[in-house]
Amino acid sequence: MSKSYRIGLVGKPSVGKSSFFNAATMNDVPEGAYPFTTIDPSVGEAYVRVECAAPEFDEECTPNVGYCQHGTRFVPTKLVDVAGLIPGAHEGNGLGNQFLSDLNETDVLVHVVDFSGETDLEGEPTEGHDPRDDIAFLEEELDQWYLGVLEKGINRYESGYTTEDDAIEEELAEQMSAFKTNEDEIKRLIRRTDVGFEPEEWGDEDKLELAREVRKETKPMVIAANKMDTPEAQDNYEEITGDPDYEHLTIVPCSAHAEKALKSAEKAGVIDYRPGDDDFEILDDVSSDQEDGLEQIRDFLDAYGATGVQAALETALFDVLGVTPVFPGGANGLGNERGEVLPDCYLIPPNSSAEDFAYSLHSDIGDGFLHAIDCRSNRQLGKDYEVESRDVIEIITTN
Repeated sequence: MSKSYRIGLVGKPSVGKSSFFNAATMNDVPEGAYPFTTIDPSVGEAYVRVECAAPEFDEECTPNVGYCQHGTRFVPTKLVDVAGLIPGAHEGNGLGNQFLSDLNETDVLVHVVDFSGETDLEGEPTEGHDPRDDIAFLEEELDQWYLGVLEKGINRYESGYTTEDDAIEEELAEQMSAFKTNEDEIKRLIRRTDVGFEPEEWGDEDKLELAREVRKETKPMVIAANKMDTPEAQDNYEEITGDPDYEHLTIVPCSAHAEKALKSAEKAGVIDYRPGDDDFEILDDVSSDQEDGLEQIRDFLDAYGATGVQAALETALFDVLGVTPVFPGGANGLGNERGEVLPDCYLIPPNSSAEDFAYSLHSDIGDGFLHAIDCRSNRQLGKDYEVESRDVIEIITTN
């Protein structure tokens, strides 16, 4: 069946993770500027935008899940707000063990960072804190967690629990299987780091470098530069994004507060706003204070193009993970037997074949795969055809 992607919200306490979660899902998760507001992981439904294919066929879609608004399909995905992380989590400090366990259930991470510099590494109020320290701190905690698991695999390999024919990549892949890695990936990362295939020759830096590469491969990350509606955050953003040492990071300017305010106003019928848009329209009379607040948010949208909440989620799924949205359709009409038009939009792994897509629909459909049809061109597609973003495909199957 189709994979359900899970985006993990991570970061130290009090940086706005719960505010981001609430803004993305409109759930009532407690928000507060103190450590461990989030203790148990909150899982909610957020949405990513996909341009709907139905208008190209002069049709109007009828989504089974999510919704469609002005030609934009909002496709659901899972968002997980995990417990706040503090230094030493990999050693069990704070809620460390729980955090790392919850984190492992996610496919990609959005690291919410307080770019205003108003919270220290413990999540306590401060001034002038450097967001770079937060970025480094989270990566170092994760690297140390991965290193601990990696070293268990090395110790097992060197302790004679394996046969002489077993290769180190086999042992590490088994030891680190919870990270959804495999032998081929471990072998590729060993080659990339150039540490060699003899673990007895690995020094501490070699082990850490390999652990870091496995972490980056299995837990890719987007930085949500939160609280960007403050001058301090804007100054830090300009400085950090202009620093060559941070060019490898994907940083999205963000104001979770602005997104939540706009969605609340839209829900109350005060404004017309579609999540991720760069503007909104005031529909109803508002007080002067409300109008001032909305206009400040409009200035933020003018400066950054959006509140950044949608952009962070979509960057994580589509740009970092490379997830492909695809519509099951029919070559002789997009409606199904119930008259529903393009009711589903699937999010499938990158580089998926037509046959892979068939299996994502149902194992029986994959087992009976004959060929696929591109509903735009009516062209027949073989099982090895690589599915492209927004394809509309009919699967012809014996089952």
